[in-house]
Amino acid sequence: MSQSKAIISVSGLGKRYRLGGALAHDTLRDHVTHLAGRLWRRTPRSAPAELWALREVSFEVGAGEVLGIIGRNGAGKSTLLKVLSQITEPTEGEVRVRGRLASLLEVGTGFHPELTGRENIYLNGAILGMNKAEIRRKFDEIVAFAEVEEFLDTPVKRYSSGMYVRLAFAVAAHLEPEILLVDEVLAVGDAAFQEKCLGKMREVTHGGGRTVLFVSHNMAAVQALCGRALWLNRGRVMGLGPVEELVARYLEDMRQRHDGQAELGLALGPSLVLQRVALDPNPVVSGQEARFEVVLEAREPARLTDFQLLIYSALGVRVAMLDLRQINGHGYMLEAGQKLVLNGGIRRLPLVEGDYRVGVFYSYQGHYADVLDVLTWHVAAAAPTDGRVPYKPAYRGLVVLEHEVEARVTS
Repeated sequence: MSQSKAIISVSGLGKRYRLGGALAHDTLRDHVTHLAGRLWRRTPRSAPAELWALREVSFEVGAGEVLGIIGRNGAGKSTLLKVLSQITEPTEGEVRVRGRLASLLEVGTGFHPELTGRENIYLNGAILGMNKAEIRRKFDEIVAFAEVEEFLDTPVKRYSSGMYVRLAFAVAAHLEPEILLVDEVLAVGDAAFQEKCLGKMREVTHGGGRTVLFVSHNMAAVQALCGRALWLNRGRVMGLGPVEELVARYLEDMRQRHDGQAELGLALGPSLVLQRVALDPNPVVSGQEARFEVVLEAREPARLTDFQLLIYSALGVRVAMLDLRQINGHGYMLEAGQKLVLNGGIRRLPLVEGDYRVGVFYSYQGHYADVLDVLTWHVAAAAPTDGRVPYKPAYRGLVVLEHEVEARVTS
């Protein structure tokens, strides 16, 4: 593709962060936090380490194209969209964007808790690049999509999390930019709303003629929406090409990287670190018992109110959730330096043989997110016990249901 035809051109892009030293401050909040840390820090720090979130990234996107961006957590996907959105400055390289750009990187960004839903539609729409005339024209569609008619004049601080997410997505989804950047919007809300979001995304991508960069761990959604995919790993481009080919390569790489346990050291917000996730055995035989272990560590005092182990199909469709919340509903109270170890088991794993992707969901003190692709779990076929040869997995869905049948032949 020639640069004259490209609506987005990225050449030699790199983004470097310094860890433990003078950070590159993307926002005023980052800068203030850094200054406060310097004032209160009493012990000398070691020389800062460097982290390249992106390195030597080059690609082009044509007008009207839908490009999927795939990769594991920490691959650089969100950083790339922030650079394209001019939220953060690149360390090196060049980015050219031709056209009006809107981004949905964090659902709800710009909502003010004291303002009503109606007021926040106008506020959030303005932040995302809409003028008053556009907002008025789209207002009824936004409200209908979000299903919050009865609560339009209620401050959003009184909304449930589901209502909040629905309204935030509705505002962003009804923009009419030439370029739309979307980061993991299908990971929010309940199953029915996720399907509604997917339908709206299909409308935007296939019917709207807009250029879209779509980040998601849901490979089924990526394949349904995108013509090409860009695969990132540790900030570098692993591949760029037809979506079916790139998704297949990515899933195979995921399968080969994990043996049923992952030592992570992955920050979950500012206070908690996900140290380890393990599933045993791996592979596990369908219908047999399986065990799991999750280890979290607190950097500072925190009350973990919600934690789930999530199981997805190879294409990213959620199959099951293991609810690991405290039974009394009060949450897990952790002091700085303490570890929380969650052990448990599944008596008879009901999954059809194949590869599954495992993630977690956490919620504490206003911080919450899905963290996908923590590890890959392989389920092996069980030996038939009734003399019948099983159908191929593709014909049997995702779960094995224990059942019985009685047959009669009558005249």
